[in-house]
Amino acid sequence: MTDPSLNSGIRRIGTNPRWSDVVIHRGVARWVEVAEDQTTDFRGQAQQVLSQIDDTLANLSAPRTSLLQVLIFIPDLQLAAEFNHIWDAWVPSAAAPVRACVQAGLAPGCQIELIIEAAVE
Repeated sequence: MTDPSLNSGIRRIGTNPRWSDVVIHRGVARWVEVAEDQTTDFRGQAQQVLSQIDDTLANLSAPRTSLLQVLIFIPDLQLAAEFNHIWDAWVPSAAAPVRACVQAGLAPGCQIELIIEAAVE
């Protein structure tokens, strides 16, 4: 039996048996984004995930400036320059989070996956 005190202060949103859409603990929200429409090209999927981050931030009543860390997974580092162009237009000036971009094997059709952390109230 799991000790309920181990989950003290943890809030989970959109849970199912395999994952939670968002987990919030000690003022930090954590979640993953992949493009909802994976039939689009890399650029389209990159724009989608950034828009999806905006939607999640809005649901959490948090601005983009609350982003703390973003881990970016792409299938080929050759795509990093294209992503950086999209990212630079999206990320708040003087409030960029810590980030890393890593080449990774992704699920079929998936061109980009992000792990996000943001400060929330």
